Amino acid sequence: MPRLSDSMEEGTILRWLVEDGTEVSRGQEIVEIETDKATMPYEADFDGVLRVVASEGDTLPIGAVIATIGDAAAPAAAANGSAAVPASEPAQEAAEEAPAADPAPVSADVGAVAEPAGAPAAAAAGGAAVNGAEGRVKASPVARRIARERDIDLHKLIGTGPAGRIVKADVLAAQTTTAPEPAPAAAQTPPPPAPPPAPMGTVGNKGEVVEQELTRTQQVVARRMAESRATVPDFTIAMDVDMEAARALRAQLKHAAAEGQPVPSFNDMVVKACALALREFPRANGSYRDGKFELHGRVNVGVAVAAQDALIVPTVFDADTKSLGEIARTTRELAGRVRDGSIRPPELSGGTFSVSNLGMYGVKHFTAVVNPPQAGILAVGAIEERAVVRDGELVARHTMTITLACDHRILYGADAAEFLARIRQLLEQPLALAF
Repeated sequence: MPRLSDSMEEGTILRWLVEDGTEVSRGQEIVEIETDKATMPYEADFDGVLRVVASEGDTLPIGAVIATIGDAAAPAAAANGSAAVPASEPAQEAAEEAPAADPAPVSADVGAVAEPAGAPAAAAAGGAAVNGAEGRVKASPVARRIARERDIDLHKLIGTGPAGRIVKADVLAAQTTTAPEPAPAAAQTPPPPAPPPAPMGTVGNKGEVVEQELTRTQQVVARRMAESRATVPDFTIAMDVDMEAARALRAQLKHAAAEGQPVPSFNDMVVKACALALREFPRANGSYRDGKFELHGRVNVGVAVAAQDALIVPTVFDADTKSLGEIARTTRELAGRVRDGSIRPPELSGGTFSVSNLGMYGVKHFTAVVNPPQAGILAVGAIEERAVVRDGELVARHTMTITLACDHRILYGADAAEFLARIRQLLEQPLALAF
């Protein structure tokens, strides 16, 4: 299992793109792997015969064997009695946990491994989907553990997860609808009286509780945010920005833009202003790691994008050298790929600073959580008309609040204030963003 992103700890085999025993060449895409951030194909490292070890639906840690390539590789499962390729411990454990079924021939799906003679088959119609060289049921590790503990046959369940995969909720639902057969007793004893049925609707004062498993992305977000709160001594500062000049500049850019050309948004201006300020304040573009400051040579700004039930932060690389138009095109392309699920792990890594904008939802002010090991993150609020004093008079001005959350181990109060003030200055004098 290759490491396809910085935060990846395990991956799920979604689909084998070539069959077991096929001759593959270096650079050929052989398998699709789901990581904590995206789904992407993985290419063969060299030429040879592919022997599949891990089945579709298997979730394995980094470094576990998923296949072998080479003329000398033994088949993953051979019906003629030849030696099998030793699977990784997680794969063997998953195979042992899968309950056995009556032997029957199983036809291989597209991209799946052909079943050897005597392999376990899927249960009758309506049962769980079976895949892989040993007819294992597609099920999450949690579902397997619960089924083993409660003696539930996974082959008889219908999975509601991706690609028919059995998840925890399927096992728990099966337990409520099927009762285990009673063990034979030495002497017949009358069964105890059944308890009276519970009245309808009495499911507790919170109502009916439905447990929902987190997606891999949600698990990573939860873990990283908890780590941030537990390990980063952060503080926040905020400033109001007069956006009148920025509004005027955007109106001019919109008027001058050709048909189909993306017009820089206010968030694009914020990204550019942050990038220029990060170049002037190296520690704001750095990280604190193992008692040392790491000052990064490139300015890569992550832009938070709301995906379905998750928060993804793609990276605008070298944002300090890109024009506003280039940043506008890049952010739109990245946001589109996040929402359609085609974003690649390299586009989600390498960030040195982050920007999170909730202004489009009418949020005036909020505090974002620092994304370790970055030194800070900028939270951007809504632009709205406010009453402000200018030259001794009360006037209405379009104003926006920006809030900087910092890791106090690398960015101190005065440094953070100067950095945030520089961002405000660039936004209030937006012509500087063109250089």
